[in-house]
Amino acid sequence: MSTAILTGPPVAGSPLEADLRTLGFDVRTANDAATAAELLAAVPAQERVAVVDPRFVGHLHALRLALTDPRFPAAAVPGALTAQPGARAALARAFGRIPVGAGTAHLTDVLTDTLTESLDREETPLHRVELGSLVATVALTPAQREDAREAVAAVDDEAVRLRTAVKSRDGFFTTYGISPYSRYLARWCARRGLTPNQVTTASLLTALIAAGCAATGTRGGYIAAGLLLLFSFVLDCTDGQLARYSLQYSTMGAWLDATFDRAKEYAYYAGLALGAARGGDDVWALALGAMVLMTCRHVVDFSFNEANHDASANTSPTAALSGKLDSVGWTVWVRRMIVLPIGERWAMIAVLTALTTPRIVFYALLIGCALAACYTTAGRVLRSLTRRARRTDRAARALADLADSGPLAELIAGRARGRGRTGSFLAPVMAFLSAAVLLVWVIFQDDPASWLTVGVAVCSALLAGAAVARPLKGALDWLVPPFFRAGEYVTILVLAARADVPGALPAAYGLVAAVAYHHYDTVYRIRGGTGAPPRWLVRATGGHEGRIIVITVLAAALSPSGFTIALTALAVVLALLVLIESIRFWVSSQAPAVHDEGEPA
Repeated sequence: MSTAILTGPPVAGSPLEADLRTLGFDVRTANDAATAAELLAAVPAQERVAVVDPRFVGHLHALRLALTDPRFPAAAVPGALTAQPGARAALARAFGRIPVGAGTAHLTDVLTDTLTESLDREETPLHRVELGSLVATVALTPAQREDAREAVAAVDDEAVRLRTAVKSRDGFFTTYGISPYSRYLARWCARRGLTPNQVTTASLLTALIAAGCAATGTRGGYIAAGLLLLFSFVLDCTDGQLARYSLQYSTMGAWLDATFDRAKEYAYYAGLALGAARGGDDVWALALGAMVLMTCRHVVDFSFNEANHDASANTSPTAALSGKLDSVGWTVWVRRMIVLPIGERWAMIAVLTALTTPRIVFYALLIGCALAACYTTAGRVLRSLTRRARRTDRAARALADLADSGPLAELIAGRARGRGRTGSFLAPVMAFLSAAVLLVWVIFQDDPASWLTVGVAVCSALLAGAAVARPLKGALDWLVPPFFRAGEYVTILVLAARADVPGALPAAYGLVAAVAYHHYDTVYRIRGGTGAPPRWLVRATGGHEGRIIVITVLAAALSPSGFTIALTALAVVLALLVLIESIRFWVSSQAPAVHDEGEPA
């Protein structure tokens, strides 16, 4: 239960108390600031508290945004503010700073505004709600009240609520093919008490059923798979819109939303590969290649964004040109479609699944994603080279966490520390060489499953350690994590493909999926502001260089069939390790109550 304290002159006939009860608040009244402070102290410490002026006039949704959004410890609109348990102490101090005596009446006339200004000076961040066309004001006279009521009547807050339930930035297919009706599905779900987590789970189950249909290898199964994949995407859009519509943000929802998209897509790839195998066509290498390419694309996105998250300046002419292009309406949609975001990508996969074969689906996916990756990466390299910005310690820490360096790379980095210059191109060059040396060897050797490959993997680890020996503050240091991901994932793919025994590539697919989950989990923890997974987990998984060495040793020491069994066992162990720790974190009180609002993936 939450408590709302009404403090100020009462207003007869006001619907405010009814609105607050609609939002789930127990309403109490106070005649002055001192009484309000006493009521605040009497509310249990684990409850949310709101302070509202009885003369408030505004939309119900304005109150909802200010008083019920779980993402912010404290929030306010004119005439109303709220404090969650973590901000209760700051609100109590704000009450304590209100002076009493002659000449202070102006400070308590609109008490909520005084408290809001006081909270602004606290360390606890205060979120001021952007109202847009919504109305929230304190009407001090009957004339002001009448004007405010007319302003409220002129704007349909339900229409605003529906419109803002949709992401402000999304792909063309999602914006025009899904959101025009999925928002109404979100409202339908809200009115029936469904939660975003339930819709997210339904989307996952639908995608898994679609993968099962694709695995049948029949034309009817492929058609059903395409239709179900599209419906899964509709539900995927609906869960976020439901969260924004009803402000049901949660730690579990953040975890589900962050991981299920990838689980759905990669499970569908596996279903297509199984279906093709039933028809005598082995496309597991293509399926694994598609997963590797998609994951590396996402790592490029994440690394670049984290490197520039809090850069102190942006003077890039490339960014200026991009801004000018955004001012021309049609170029915005073309540029969003070129990067093949999730809506366009899933629509393409669904249509091609229904009409063609899995092999054609993967060819189209690999070509489209490769072109998109070249386009986005080239643009980001140009921006990085032409901008003048000072990277922060936070950005360097985030890139180091995304690098996923294990004990061996840490040891090498410790010995190499102090050599080289922070901000130079040494780190990305060393990371590139670390991946390139290994990949060239395993790709072009007649028999990469040898002890010489283990030696090359050790040399790759030495270069990887040198890459992270200095803080990653250089212009192109955000390329370090993607280079490491490409080196690890492609090595697994090539060694499994060259083993040339049944089951090797599916086992490698499972192993890369488990490792990729660990990397995605790292990204979303950093995005939530809680930092990377604990170091013990990174060390237990070996880091990227440790896993590469272990896999090359297994390939050299075991027969092809034994190597397949070892890959399967390693995939299971890593999956259990990272999943258990991830679930423990995301259901804990330390996890952030956020919902992904970033660019379409």
